Amino acid sequence: MIKPDAVADGNTGAIIKMIEEAGFRIVAMKKVKLSAETAGKFYEVHAERPFYGELCAYMSSGAIVPMILEKDNAVEDFRKLIGATNPANAEEGTIRKLYAKSIGANAIHGSDSDENAGIEGSFFFAGTEQF
Repeated sequence: MIKPDAVADGNTGAIIKMIEEAGFRIVAMKKVKLSAETAGKFYEVHAERPFYGELCAYMSSGAIVPMILEKDNAVEDFRKLIGATNPANAEEGTIRKLYAKSIGANAIHGSDSDENAGIEGSFFFAGTEQF
């Protein structure tokens, strides 16, 4: 998912290009703006964390671009492509090193497991045909 900061800064196309050049196939993609309530549902796993309210406000502050990607070893390879959560610690050439502003406004989200990728993909694309 490309986050509001990267979308607002006009980096969507460049990020998608990096994803495709890394060998990922985009199976589904759309541009949406989450309500604070919908963002809260997506991040409900973090509801007890101190940053939850701020996270929901940020994720509902502008458009996002959720995607479903395919590739062998997709989760691990994507996590390498996006880089460390803190862009200061991200490797050169990663999406976060290039486009993130801070730990909170870190340009992109990537699922941390195949199971969560399924859950997160269904959140945005349930009932849609995938190509």
